Amino acid sequence: MGTIRLTTAQALIKFLNNQFVSFDGKEERFVEGIFTIFGHGNVLGLGQALEQDPGDLIVRQGRNEQGMVQAAVAFAKQKRRKQIYACTSSVGPGAANMITAAATATANNIPVLLLPGDTFATRQPDPVLQQVEQEHNASISTNDAFKPVTKYWDRVSRPEQLMSAMINAMRVLTDEGDTGAVCIALPQDVQAEAYDYPEYFFNKKVHRIERRKGTDAELEDAISLIIRKKKPLIICGGGAKYSESGEELKKFAQEFNIPIAETQAGKSTVESTYYLNLGGVGVTGNLAANLIAKDADLIIGLGTRFTDFTTGSKGLFKNDEVEFLTINTSRYNANKMDATKVVGDVLVNLKELIYKLIEKGYKSKYNKEISDAKNKWEKEIDRLYSIKYGKDDFKPEIASQNEASLKEFYELCGEALPQTTAIGEINKFLEKDYVVVGASGSLPGDLQRLWVSKDKYSYHMEYGFSCMGYEISGALGVKLAEPNKEVYAMVGDGSYLMLHSELVTSIQENKKINVLLFDNSGFGCINNLEMGNGMGSFGTEFRYRNEESGKLDGGLISIDFAKCAQGYGVKSYTVKTIEELKAALVDAKKQTRSTLIDIKTLPKTMTDGYDSWWHVGVAEVSNKESIKNAYIDNKDNLTNARKY
Repeated sequence: MGTIRLTTAQALIKFLNNQFVSFDGKEERFVEGIFTIFGHGNVLGLGQALEQDPGDLIVRQGRNEQGMVQAAVAFAKQKRRKQIYACTSSVGPGAANMITAAATATANNIPVLLLPGDTFATRQPDPVLQQVEQEHNASISTNDAFKPVTKYWDRVSRPEQLMSAMINAMRVLTDEGDTGAVCIALPQDVQAEAYDYPEYFFNKKVHRIERRKGTDAELEDAISLIIRKKKPLIICGGGAKYSESGEELKKFAQEFNIPIAETQAGKSTVESTYYLNLGGVGVTGNLAANLIAKDADLIIGLGTRFTDFTTGSKGLFKNDEVEFLTINTSRYNANKMDATKVVGDVLVNLKELIYKLIEKGYKSKYNKEISDAKNKWEKEIDRLYSIKYGKDDFKPEIASQNEASLKEFYELCGEALPQTTAIGEINKFLEKDYVVVGASGSLPGDLQRLWVSKDKYSYHMEYGFSCMGYEISGALGVKLAEPNKEVYAMVGDGSYLMLHSELVTSIQENKKINVLLFDNSGFGCINNLEMGNGMGSFGTEFRYRNEESGKLDGGLISIDFAKCAQGYGVKSYTVKTIEELKAALVDAKKQTRSTLIDIKTLPKTMTDGYDSWWHVGVAEVSNKESIKNAYIDNKDNLTNARKY
């Protein structure tokens, strides 16, 4: 047996260079590169190894540890989990910064490899700079905080431990049913220690992602359930997209006349214009999908986790006879809603079901309900796209909201656009070869309802964790995955202010992204939530502190986001009218560097719920009648919701 003497870090880099994935007969390198922010916990270990010989790994410099990991998450998501980036940080704050993004990856079942530096395994010196000491357990470091938000965690305390750690890491990273963030903590002294690694550890390894068929018994159970039902509804989740099952899904829907609804992760698996695609379902869903969902007697969940937003906090499905069927690579998710389950790949199991249901002569009993619902919603889209406000028009789209913030913002900016109208113009402008990216605030709801996806995989929404700050980092990750497409980050001002550091990385890497920034001077989505449940506008608008009252109820803060972005070298625009927005979109597309369009957006001009309910914690005791009424409404809805 031959050996090769390498440091732990050098061996890790050599190992990553020899990992490949095979899917549907196509083989490609699994780890495209590594995002780095170097510090004293990794620069002399992993940094030295990468400087000496990165192999085929592309080394990219991040600006914020959370941001670079979010970019890696978005890259893997857009690659439909078949290719990843690794990310390395220093000890302490650098490692801690990655934890939020690790949770984003795991909540969405997206593979990402995290390689944080760690304190000395020898504990000499101890404590090291940036170390968090625990009196009750000297073995704990900041990296232990990754345990709740990762699918696999290990610490390499000796060089030879690297081998079992990385074999297990690859097992999880390539497991379609149970993937997410993987953390391999690397003490800084161990990174630099040498070991005689066996040469076979560096042999080329091909990880085969198989399309697993459900068992014969599972498929028979599914067939028996479907043929008993008259009005099934498909819910297309992220697993359907990662399975690349769009065409097979359309065949299934068409053959049996079954409508399709979409989750945020599943949207653009099938183009929005497909006649059986009703669009988004649930809390951020539209009227068409939610109306059909209420009467459906069977919900067929394809690669979905059935989150509260998808199920309307389990209150959406009103038919007393409704049952659930799931197809999912994850046995855990397949069991949701006490469903009849098929554990396996969406595409291959749809093929099995098509064949068997044709034999049975099955058809749904829908007549004009699907087309009527879709036509009704398309008329509502047209209305929302065409809303206009003048200086004397301040009626909010969202019921129960006051008009003060609209008028004040309008006067502050001189003019401003309704949010739904701006989205409509952007959607009309983007025809093909684009990807739109989003994550948080009111925009995901508006986009799930209003965005017409014309191309497959053109809609990239992180809504499993709905992490503020994902949007711009995510756009960079998508651009790395789809370099020939225009990528647009749809982001609110609140989320932009939280994290936009990787906008600088996009300039450095010459990877153009387009930031569409909706500025309404506040956390508008949460402002709607509090006011819609009986509270006032409290702590969610961006206002100066009032010296007289001592509260944050002074005037609205005005920020020139375009000017800020110019300082980074970004081509930027400020728009307040439809004409200005159209001109900016045209010019931005011509640019070769990243762009930012600061869209001054009227508050309270986003969409509202369409026959859906979201269970939130409303105060049981209050001195406001409006909150008391909201509590009663919430309690009534909870009583009627399903309990599993």
